[in-house]
Amino acid sequence: MPSSSVRRTKRLLLRTPAEADLDFVTALFTRPELVAHRPDPTPDTPEASARRLSHDIDHWRNHGFGRWAVEANGRPIGFGGVTVSKEFEGLNLSYHLHPDNWGQGYATELVTEILSFAFSNLYAARVIGLVRSANVASRRVLEKSGFTFEREVMLHGAPTNLYALTAYGQMV
Repeated sequence: MPSSSVRRTKRLLLRTPAEADLDFVTALFTRPELVAHRPDPTPDTPEASARRLSHDIDHWRNHGFGRWAVEANGRPIGFGGVTVSKEFEGLNLSYHLHPDNWGQGYATELVTEILSFAFSNLYAARVIGLVRSANVASRRVLEKSGFTFEREVMLHGAPTNLYALTAYGQMV
């Protein structure tokens, strides 16, 4: 599959994650508001953050794509991209932005670029988004991006909404 390790939007730089991102990942996933919608809303330990970053780096190495480190104004603000889903049909869209950057349209801008890459570069037939019912902001981003609710699934022991977008249903 073709890869693209660096992409740009109007306001964002998307690049492959690196070991140097560990301090940011650790700080990001210790934010209570960021992990509030998990089945266990306990912030990550530094070791869990290191495993998360290692997993993202390995996904790029193994698949040629994955979750990018996202920067705005020359500083990291989050992570996002598509990964291979082991449980559901389609590539799995995921993103996490630092709470200081919520409400500025970055999530929608990021998801738009991720979908462009998934459908145009990876030739994905389907992209899914998994979101908890209580996470209204993430549901809105998915819906605004053309995703439709498909069904409720169990993910990590908790009910989760599965949204999907097919290559035929993507927004142009």
